[in-house]
Amino acid sequence: MVKKKQLTLDEIDHKIIQELQENGRESYKNIARKLNVSDGTVRLRTERMIREGYLRITASVNPLFFENTLTAMIGINLRNPAHREIMEEIGKLPAVQSVINVTGRYDLIIEVFVQSRRDMHRFLVEELANITDITSTESFIYLEAIDKWVELKV
Repeated sequence: MVKKKQLTLDEIDHKIIQELQENGRESYKNIARKLNVSDGTVRLRTERMIREGYLRITASVNPLFFENTLTAMIGINLRNPAHREIMEEIGKLPAVQSVINVTGRYDLIIEVFVQSRRDMHRFLVEELANITDITSTESFIYLEAIDKWVELKV
């Protein structure tokens, strides 16, 4: 089996990422001008980081901007911890923003974003409860947040 070479980022890559974090819509030409490199360099490096799964450029929303939505972290305990298949199954649920395998009190922490209390109830009681290896959950609903962004799944 041939091992895939791990992506190594240099100073230019880090500066490109920094520019895109400030404005994901910034043109390659403007970034190139700021970094004193060609726009082709910026384009190729950005495409490489995206292709290798290191970088993703998305539109995110402030979840607390919307009056009736709910964002929460949910701690999950599993019958058999650290099963990648369970993480992937949970990650496919529409409300789920991310699934994280963690140390400590829970086996997994997930972040969810839903449109209403009713949707949160449905998510917990119908969708999440259908995953048989989950033994318990604990929900933490966001009341306030600084610099929190999520992807609005339409």
